[in-house]
Parts: sequence; structure tokens; C-alpha cells
Amino acid sequence: MKYVVNENCIGCGLCVNICPEVFTMADTGKSVAIESEVPVEHSEEAANAAHSCPVDAIEEA
Repeated sequence: MKYVVNENCIGCGLCVNICPEVFTMADTGKSVAIESEVPVEHSEEAANAAHSCPVDAIEEA
């Protein structure tokens, strides 16, 4: 599975705090997801981060 962070991102950093192996903060102040498949060992944290986003900016790709 992959994730994409859309234009709704407000840069709160919640996803990065929950799953830094998949989400990082870009120079723009917005979150970005890794481009590769989410490693199996981080799939639960990544899904939790996506569901925790306050503005629903994280989508499955």
C-alpha cells in the first residue's frame, strides 16, 4: 500500500509524529509520504496516521 498527502494538508505534523518512517515534513511545511510501498512492519502506524489526519489530507494511492 502507498499513501499520498493531498493539498488539504495544514502541516500539523501529526502523521510525522505517528509514523515518521512513512511521513516527513517537506521544505514547504507540508507533509509528504514516501514514494515507495509502505513497509509491512509500519503499515499499522501508517494507517493510524492517515485516519488521524484532522483534515483528511492522507489518501491511499
